Amino acid sequence: MINIGFTGDFCPWLRIEEEFNSGNISKVFETVTPFFMSNDLNVLDLECPMTISKSKIIKTGPHIKSDPNTVVILNHLNCKLVATANNHFKDYGWEGMKETYDSLRNHNINWVGSGENFEEASKVFYWEKNDIKFAFINIAENEWTTTTDENPGCNPLDLVNVFNAIQEAKNKVDFVIVIVHGGHEHYELPSPRMKKWYRFFVDSGASAVIGHHTHIISGFEIYKEAPIFYSLGNFCFDWEGLRNLPWNKGMIIRLGFEKGKTITLEREFISQLDNTPEVLLLKGEEKLQIEKSVSELNSIILDDVLLEKKFIKYTDSWKPMMNTWLQPYKGKYLPSLYKKGLLPNIISKNKKLLYTNLIRCESHRDILLNTINQEK
Repeated sequence: MINIGFTGDFCPWLRIEEEFNSGNISKVFETVTPFFMSNDLNVLDLECPMTISKSKIIKTGPHIKSDPNTVVILNHLNCKLVATANNHFKDYGWEGMKETYDSLRNHNINWVGSGENFEEASKVFYWEKNDIKFAFINIAENEWTTTTDENPGCNPLDLVNVFNAIQEAKNKVDFVIVIVHGGHEHYELPSPRMKKWYRFFVDSGASAVIGHHTHIISGFEIYKEAPIFYSLGNFCFDWEGLRNLPWNKGMIIRLGFEKGKTITLEREFISQLDNTPEVLLLKGEEKLQIEKSVSELNSIILDDVLLEKKFIKYTDSWKPMMNTWLQPYKGKYLPSLYKKGLLPNIISKNKKLLYTNLIRCESHRDILLNTINQEK
C-alpha cells in the first residue's frame, strides 16, 4: 500500500517565520511530524510565494509571502510535492513565482498547478512508487492568479480542461487525484455547484478530490468509492485577529492506495497558531467535538435539499455587502452610510436585471470581462 498525506493551506509567515529564524521549527511541528513521516508522499497547499520580491501584482485582497528559506519547513515535514494553484501564489508576480521555484528545486521539492504560462501551469504531475502510478491535477478558481495564455500564473478551474486532463491521465496511471483551491471563505459547506462539479471530476475518472481555500474545515463524502474533501481548512497559516476561531483548526488526511482495491482513509485534526506558534495534533474531547461537527456536515452534504437551504441562508448574509458593492458609492464613509440606509439605492430595478443577464449569460459574460479589463 502507498500512503499519501494531504493538508490544507500552508503559509509559513508571521510567527512561523519568526520561529524558523529562531531555530524552533522542530518544536512548532513536534506533535504532527510523525504523521508526515509515516507517509510515502505528502502534498501541502503552498498558499503563498516564497520570495523577497516587493513587486506586488494589482489585485483586490491582501498580498502574502514568506521568506525563501522557510522552504526548509517542507523538508522537515517530509513534503516532496506542493500544490501551487491558488489565489495568492502569484501575489508578487513572475518574479516571486520564479524565486519560489528556485527554492523548491534546490530542496528537491516538486510542484504542480502553476507555471510560466498556461501550458506549464496545466501540466499534470506524475509520480510512481512500488509499481503504482499516480497523476496529480491542481486547479484554482479564477481570481487574480490564474492564466489562460502565455502569461505566468496558476492552472484555472475550467470544466472542459479538467475533464480532458483527467481523461488523458487515467489512461496512464492507476490513480488520478484532483486538488482544487476554491469555495467560500469561512463557510463550512460546499455550495450545490461545488458538489455537482467535484462529483463530476469523479465521474470523469478522478480517484479522489481534495479541496482547500475556505480556511475552515468542511465535510466530506465518499462518492462512487472516491473520497471528496470539500475543504481541509488551514494547516499552518498565521493571521492576526483570527486566533481562537475556526480559522485555527484543520484536518490532515492519509489516503491509502492499492491496485484494484478501495482507497482507505485516515484523518486527524489539528489546532494551529492560536495563542502559541505551534501546530498541535488534537486528542481527547476536542478531537471528538470536531469529529462530531464534521459528521453533521457530512449529513448535510448528502442531502441536496438541506444543502441548498444552508447555502441560501449563507448567501442571504452577503446581500448587504453585495448590494453595497454594486452601488457607485466609494470612499471610506459613503458605502457605510448606504448600508445603514442613510443613502438611497441608485441602481434601478432594470439596471439590476441588466447586470443579472450580463453575469449569468455565458456569451454576455465573455464580452463583459474583456471589456472591463481593457486598458484605456
